[in-house]
Amino acid sequence: MKLDTTSLKLFVRVAEKGTIAGAAEAEFIATSAVSKRISELEEVFNTPLLTRTNKGVELTAAGIALLNMARGVLHNLDDIFVQMREYSSGLRGNVRVYANMSAITQYLPGEIQSFFLEHPEINIHLEEKVSPIITREVASNGADVGVCALLPHGHSLETFPYHTDELVVVAPRDHPLAIHDSIYFDETLGHAYVGLQSASAINLELIKASSLANRPLNIRIQVTSYDALCVMVEAGLGIGVVPRGALRPYAGGIGIKVISLRDEWARRKLAIFVNSFESLPMAARLFVKHLMESSQKSQHMALNSV
Repeated sequence: MKLDTTSLKLFVRVAEKGTIAGAAEAEFIATSAVSKRISELEEVFNTPLLTRTNKGVELTAAGIALLNMARGVLHNLDDIFVQMREYSSGLRGNVRVYANMSAITQYLPGEIQSFFLEHPEINIHLEEKVSPIITREVASNGADVGVCALLPHGHSLETFPYHTDELVVVAPRDHPLAIHDSIYFDETLGHAYVGLQSASAINLELIKASSLANRPLNIRIQVTSYDALCVMVEAGLGIGVVPRGALRPYAGGIGIKVISLRDEWARRKLAIFVNSFESLPMAARLFVKHLMESSQKSQHMALNSV
């Protein structure tokens, strides 16, 4: 016989009630069934657990030891069920999120903070990746949720709208283009560029746009962050393209000129990607809903401010 929770619960109930009959009545089962369970426990441990008397039962030394341990085990099992219910309801959980640089620098910090206020027992494991890797990892279940640019990816994923990015040109203040407040992308192609890493969504957009213009994109140096790109631009190493929202931390504190892009593709859509929303753990579903609600609220506020 293997130990089971039913036998331990019945043993604890017998100890609490002081009689086998009392335990049977409390548990709504036959007295003989309870007596059989106790006898089987004694056989397993090869020692008497109860002393049966005309007035009921008394615990032996082994019985007292088992009572203490059984209560601890049953309490831990109850705690497991409670915690598992919290996971299934979304009160607890871990959400694996891959996001691109644009989402991380502009939107996710505030949205994750407000999510934590509502769901303090849910942990978010956030990693920065480029868009092609994000969609690939979500498709292969390497991440629960992906947040990146809405670009063709070749995977069967569910997609939800997120924020809209505005891409702008940044140039040194003494650069020839710095006289403009807005410009078409093809007007920038005669100048050296500071680019982002090759697989980034912005870099892919620039390569695509330069190909359509049938003119080369002259990338002099590549970096892996908006911070580094802005520093390189300020140093006069070229111009670059970044989301306007990523420049908020620098507001007037860095020597670059921000130039709007007139091209339609410069207003790019970010999206939330999942393999299957209904198959996500509850914590991940709550997080996706929170991101969508936050982006909708942000868009509504932007429309009202116009």
